[in-house]
Amino acid sequence: MASPVEGITELELTEPMPDLVSDRPEGEAQRTRLLLRLHTHPVGELTLALGPGGIAADDLAATIWRVAAGAVREHLRADGLPTPGRLDPGGLDTGGEPACTRRRRALRTAAPPMSVLLATRDRTASLLRCLDSVARLDYPQFDVVIVDSAPSTDDTALAIESLRSLPGMPPIHYTRAELPGLGFAHNRGLDLVTGSWVAITDDDVTVDPHWLTGILEGFSTARAVACVTGPIMAAELQTPAQQLLEQYGGYNRGFIPRCYNMAERRPPDPLFPFAVGRLGSGANMAYRTAFLREIGGFDPATGVGTPARSGDDFTGFLQVLLSGHTLAYQPAALLWHWHPREFDHLRRMAHGYGVGLGAYLTSTVAHRPSLLPVMLRSLVPGARHLLSRKSAKNVAKQADFPRSVELAEVLGLLRGPFAYAHSWHRYRGSRGWAALEPTAPEPTGADSDSGATPDATPTGAR
Repeated sequence: MASPVEGITELELTEPMPDLVSDRPEGEAQRTRLLLRLHTHPVGELTLALGPGGIAADDLAATIWRVAAGAVREHLRADGLPTPGRLDPGGLDTGGEPACTRRRRALRTAAPPMSVLLATRDRTASLLRCLDSVARLDYPQFDVVIVDSAPSTDDTALAIESLRSLPGMPPIHYTRAELPGLGFAHNRGLDLVTGSWVAITDDDVTVDPHWLTGILEGFSTARAVACVTGPIMAAELQTPAQQLLEQYGGYNRGFIPRCYNMAERRPPDPLFPFAVGRLGSGANMAYRTAFLREIGGFDPATGVGTPARSGDDFTGFLQVLLSGHTLAYQPAALLWHWHPREFDHLRRMAHGYGVGLGAYLTSTVAHRPSLLPVMLRSLVPGARHLLSRKSAKNVAKQADFPRSVELAEVLGLLRGPFAYAHSWHRYRGSRGWAALEPTAPEPTGADSDSGATPDATPTGAR
């Protein structure tokens, strides 16, 4: 297994390249990960090994160009700007305001109000770190809804009360949910949402200042977009467990905008639309508020805190597709996730993902029995996707990736249907349960004039 990455650096390619200097004792290896931006939009990432002398700005520019030249040129062409033959160490000179900046400003001028929805449980310090980044969002008008999910203390409530009077803090709405469970908590928070769109994230992330603006761009890519997802980058990679999570699949689905639906934006993927983990993750998803209320929210028997462990985001994504709407993946809607630092936590997380996947598939069949034949036809490619080292899910794993983590996920998947049955019994009758009944006889698409680029091979697929 490679040595952990010691630092994560963001580089705006229109600015001068820095000299990267190692801060480790001579002879010790150091690796750093770079997130590359152009006009604030992420266009790529790479990991570099730093020797004792570090990397000079000239060499850094040449290395970045070898990796990211195609993405940079594509971005510049879309902006109507000339494409250079190299990356100057002094930064790209784009010769005036790019089209993407003008387009973003025009969108923000007419931007509707947005709500940020956060569910939390007994992680006050992590929540406050997240809220500190939310307060620095660059967006015209938004508020925050916090759902305290069956807390064991009043610590979070007291901390939120102390934040309300701080200068620069957006309006905060707070409520408690009597039962644990992420789907249940999100449904409770939906009552307090005031924005036209609701951006949902977790308490173990920090959001990029342009996060909500990126979501706005995602909703503008095509007609009938009901949901937008975006990249989730690692906030730190300082332990082996954190690096293993990136090999396991991570949460980044790449830097190419894409749209998905059941019509002309359907990718040539035998697991579509069931493998919705390829389309995004619940820590970074936004919905049209009216759509989410129309379908009744999320399946309350799914999500962290329930016996089902996870899957609430998957059921939501599938509802978008099966109801005839479009899901857009927008790289500019970016945030950072604080990966677990301990290996045991990683193994439990993998098991929970497996349980959640099995629960999500069980929920789908329970509420849409007509999908069972299609799902059965996906069994063989699904098993290949899960187990083959050459699949998109596993291709990033190194040869020494722990088999115990993979086994934990497989055992969780087998447990999933039973876990969902247990969870259904606990949450039956909760609001949101009827939401997963069919909402349209046959899905249709309506965004053939979209300028978004379809891509059938998203990265980091689970």
